[in-house]
Amino acid sequence: MDLDAAITFVTTHARVLERRRLAFLLGDGSSASVIAALDAYRNPDGGYGWGLEPDLRSATSQPVGAMHALEVLAEVGDTSSRGRELCEWLAANSRPDGGVPFALPYADTPGSAPHWSGADPVTSSLQMTTQLAAQAHRLARHNDDVAAHPWLAAATTYCLTAIEQTDTDLQPYELMFAVHFLDAAESNTLLETVTPLVRADGPTPVAGGADGEVLYPLDFTPHPGAASRAFFDPKAIAADVIRLTDAQQPDGGWTVSFNAFSPAAALEWRGYATIQAITVLRENTDRPE
Repeated sequence: MDLDAAITFVTTHARVLERRRLAFLLGDGSSASVIAALDAYRNPDGGYGWGLEPDLRSATSQPVGAMHALEVLAEVGDTSSRGRELCEWLAANSRPDGGVPFALPYADTPGSAPHWSGADPVTSSLQMTTQLAAQAHRLARHNDDVAAHPWLAAATTYCLTAIEQTDTDLQPYELMFAVHFLDAAESNTLLETVTPLVRADGPTPVAGGADGEVLYPLDFTPHPGAASRAFFDPKAIAADVIRLTDAQQPDGGWTVSFNAFSPAAALEWRGYATIQAITVLRENTDRPE
């Protein structure tokens, strides 16, 4: 990849949060600066909103905002009380079975995609809970309060049970986040059952998604040290590293294959996707650039 061009793209187009995440990733910034940018999306209840999820512009705290916050907190190895407070918010908004709804009700709907504003707020979502629990387990490696929090234990039990019951009927994003969760929770037995559901002969199409919306091998197993990597053909991973490298656009950034709901969200997603691409390529190649 052309790292200089990627830095230029992020500097020119991305949110402050992604700019500081990139600086931290490259060793030029501090975890405190990343957390300061993340705090702009934090609410007094301990949750996160304010468009932290680009297609959900509501100011209210939402599960997907919590997921993105956990992702960033894990990325920088945060040990503050934010993780514990976020787990408490999630516990207060979980269903009796330990799962978390896809989204909670909110009134400030302008700018939000219909799948957020029209989500079922009273039914646990496997897709949402697995991605939340996956990021929480990553953060738990650095934060003992998160590791010991009852919410994470309940959410983990929900995810394991739900995956066992639906392991042959997972939608592509459910499958992707299930693999991420099983990697983070170190549940190798279920990985043996779930990873064969990923298409081995090409990209996994997203039914009902945008034209050309697909998931690739590195979307399912981005980290070379993850247990799931053993279930993927090394040649397929190597080819996908080349595919991801070649996907860098002339302006230095990367794109997403799904439809963004607004021009602002489209640009914000590109910043997010660029940080992801840089992270994955640095982890999966011998040289960081």
